[in-house]
Amino acid sequence: MSEAEPWARGPTDRLDLILTNAIGAAGPPLLFGLRLWASVCLALYVAFWLELDNAYWAGTSAAIVCQPHLGASLRKGWFRLIGTVVGAVAIVVLTACFPQDRAPFLVGLALWGAGCALVATLLRNFAAYAAALAGYTAAIIASDQLGATGGPNGQAFMLAVYRASEICIGIVCAGIVLAGTDLGGARRRLGTLFAGLSAEIAGCFAGTLVLAGAEFGKIQTIRRELVRRVIALDPVIDEAFGESSQLRYHSPVLQRAVDGLLAALSAWRTVAVRLARLPEAEARQQADAVLARVPEELRPRPKQDEPTRWMADPTRMLGACDAGIRRLSALPAGTPSVQLLADQTAEVLAGISHALNGLALLAVDPARPASRSRGVRRLRIPDWLPPLVNAGRAFVVIGAAELFWIVTEWPNGALAITFAAIGVILFAPRADQAYATAIGFMIGSILTVAIAATLKFAVLPNVETFASFGLIIGFVLVPAGAFLALQWRPAIFTGVVTAFVPLLAPANPMSYDTEQFYNAALAIVAGVGAAALSFRLVPPLTPAFRTRRLLELTWRDLRRLAKGSIPYTPNDWQDRMYGRFSVLPDEAQPLQRSLLLAAFSVGTEIVQLRHIALRLELSAALDGALEALAQGRCAIATARLALVDQLLAARFGASLAALRARGLILALSEALTQHSFYFDAGMRG
Repeated sequence: MSEAEPWARGPTDRLDLILTNAIGAAGPPLLFGLRLWASVCLALYVAFWLELDNAYWAGTSAAIVCQPHLGASLRKGWFRLIGTVVGAVAIVVLTACFPQDRAPFLVGLALWGAGCALVATLLRNFAAYAAALAGYTAAIIASDQLGATGGPNGQAFMLAVYRASEICIGIVCAGIVLAGTDLGGARRRLGTLFAGLSAEIAGCFAGTLVLAGAEFGKIQTIRRELVRRVIALDPVIDEAFGESSQLRYHSPVLQRAVDGLLAALSAWRTVAVRLARLPEAEARQQADAVLARVPEELRPRPKQDEPTRWMADPTRMLGACDAGIRRLSALPAGTPSVQLLADQTAEVLAGISHALNGLALLAVDPARPASRSRGVRRLRIPDWLPPLVNAGRAFVVIGAAELFWIVTEWPNGALAITFAAIGVILFAPRADQAYATAIGFMIGSILTVAIAATLKFAVLPNVETFASFGLIIGFVLVPAGAFLALQWRPAIFTGVVTAFVPLLAPANPMSYDTEQFYNAALAIVAGVGAAALSFRLVPPLTPAFRTRRLLELTWRDLRRLAKGSIPYTPNDWQDRMYGRFSVLPDEAQPLQRSLLLAAFSVGTEIVQLRHIALRLELSAALDGALEALAQGRCAIATARLALVDQLLAARFGASLAALRARGLILALSEALTQHSFYFDAGMRG
C-alpha cells in the first residue's frame, strides 16, 4: 500500500480515521481527569462524614497528590504523608518553645521555611517535595492558630492533629482511587529505557572498535547525548519506586545501574580517544584484537529490535558480559596501549553488567534474584550554593509577608503567608523555571477565583445533595486534570487544581460570605505573587552558571586529588562524580558534558595510578607529575608522566602491573592534552 493510498479514501473514511485518532489521544488525559475528580469527591465525602472542621484540606490534598502516572501518585502521596507529619511536629515544637512570644515564633517559622527550602534543593524528585511540604505544612497550621496581627494561641497541637488528619485522608483517598483504576506502567517503561540505553551504548562502543578511531567527532556527539539521557533516568526510577515495594527495597541495584552506565560511557571515551590518536594501521590491529574478545551477543543486529532483545533475556546478556570481561582479562596485551584498550573495554562491559542487573530486577527474572547492597548510601551534595540561595530567598519572603501582615493587620494575612511559603519553597528547586512556574501558578489561581466565584454564588446555593455538588465540581476538575495530563501549560492548571477546592471551601453548612471569599482569593493571589516577585528580584542560578560551577568544583577536587590531600578510593571519586552528573542541567552544552566525563576519567586514573605506584614503590616519581597537574601545568605534567612511563618500562618490563600503569598514563596524558584548556585553568580560562 502506498503512502497516498489511505488518503484516497472517501471523506467519511478520513473523518472516521481522524476521530478515531483524536479519541485515542484524548482517552488517557480524560481518564486522569476522572480519577482526579473521583479522588477529590471521595476525600471530601469522608471528611464530611467524619465532621472535620476544614474538609477542603482533604480535597485539596487529594487533588495535589494525583499524578497522571500511578507510581508518581503513590510515591508523591507517601512523601506528602512524611512531609505533613514532619511539618506538624515542627510547628508544635515551635509553639511549645515560644508559647506567648510573637516575634521569636514568626522568626522561627521563617527559619523553618528556609531550612525546608534548603533541604528541598539538596534532595531530588519526591523526597524534595516532602521537604518542601514540611515547610508549608507548618505555615498552614500556623495560619490557623495566629491572630489578626500574629502570635500563637496555644492550640497548635490540636490544629496539627486536625490538619494532618485531613491531609492524610486526602492522600489515602487519592491512593485508593488511583490504585483501583490504574495498573501502572513505570516499571515496564523504566525497563525499556534501561534496555535501550544499554543496547545503544554496547552497540555504539562496538562500532567504535569496528571503525578503529575513525569518525571520532560523530561518535563523540552520540556519547555526549547518551550522557544526557542517562542523567534523565532519575525521575523515572523514583516513579517506579512508587509502584513497587520490591524496587524500593532493591533501590541500590537501580542506582548502581545508572552509575554503571556513566562508568561505561567514561571508559568508552578513553577507548575512543586512544584509537583516534594511533596511526590507522596500528589502531586497526589493536581494535581488532580487543573486538575479538567482545561477545557477539553484545553487538548490534540491524534487523532486530535491540531493546526488545535485551529485555527478553537480560540474564543471558549478563552472562555474555561476564564472559567478555574474563576473556579481556586473559588477553596477552604486550603493549601499554593494548592493555589500556582491554582494561577499558572490560570497564565498559562491567558498567553494562550493572545496568543489566537493574534490567533483570525490572523484568522480575526468577533465574537471577537481585541482591541488595549493604550499608547506607551517603547523600550526594554536588554544590551548596543553589540550596543556600533558595534558603535565603525563602527566609526573606516569609519574613516580609509576616511583617506586612503585622503592619496592615490584614485578617487574611496568615493565608497570604501560607501561599507565599508554598510558592517560594515548592518552586525554588525548579531553578531557572521557578519564575515562569510561579507566574503560571498565579495565573491559574486568578482564573480559579472567577470559576470558584461563579460556582459558589450562582450555582451552589441551589444545590442540596453531595451528589449534585460532586457533579458540579467535576465540570472543573475533569478538564483541568485532562489538560494537566497533556502537559499543556502545566503550571497554570496546577494552580487551578491546587486553588480550586480551598477557594470553594466546601463545608456543612456552606458559607456564602462574598467579603470573606474575595479576601481569601486576594490572599492566595498575593502570596503566590510575592513568591513570583522574589524569583525575579533574587533569580535562581542560571543553568550556564550552575554548569560552570560544577566544572569548577570538579577541577578543584581534581587538584586536591592530585596533591594527595584526600585519601580517595575509586568508589569515593566515582560517587562524588555521579552526584555532579545527577545535577548537571539539561541545558549544559555537549562540550561541558564531555569535560565532566573527561574529569571523571582523569580522577579515576589518578586514584588507580596511586595504588599501583604504591605497590611498585614509585610514588615519589608519580607525585612529581601529579603536582604539576595540581598547579594547572598540563604540559609539564604530561612530560613528567612520560618519565614515569620510561621508569616503569625499564624496571618492570612487560609485567601486568607495569602495563596497566603505563596504559593509565597513556589515558591520563591524552585526556590532559585533549582538554588542556580546562585542566590548566578550570573554567577560569
